[in-house]
Amino acid sequence: MVSFRPLTEDEYPAYLDYFIDDYAKEIATNYGLSQHDSVARAKQEIAEMLPEGVNTHGHVLLSLVAPIDQTDRHVGYLWYKPDTMMRSVFIYDFHIFTSCQGQGLGKETLRALEAHLCEKGFKEIRLRVAGDNARARHLYESSGFGITGINMSKSIVGLAEKTP
Repeated sequence: MVSFRPLTEDEYPAYLDYFIDDYAKEIATNYGLSQHDSVARAKQEIAEMLPEGVNTHGHVLLSLVAPIDQTDRHVGYLWYKPDTMMRSVFIYDFHIFTSCQGQGLGKETLRALEAHLCEKGFKEIRLRVAGDNARARHLYESSGFGITGINMSKSIVGLAEKTP
């Protein structure tokens, strides 16, 4: 069974390494930025969102732990922000390590999170998933999440040059 524990300050640099690389790839793919610009943007956004790292007020950063081969192992990360007024939670990041994927840990983590949040009186979990992340979309949809909107974009670079 997956359990949660607070992400420690010692673990935070490894989390940043994973997150910045992963988020920069998403930015580059979805917004057409160079790798350099995508990494810079990812670093800037996480610095703004989590200025105090694991101690940033109003954000919850967790290590996911599961018994594998009869040993509790760190299997991933979860970062969310509770909104007590709306009784909702927004998941900013949820990651099961590649070596631990395909074992049902994603669904198990979501079920455990739902139970934990229900006990605390929360009514809704929200998140955003990249349109090209079929694996994550499948996990969320098979766990009962529904689509509430679609992000869209259009590049207008060079448009002014074409306009008479």
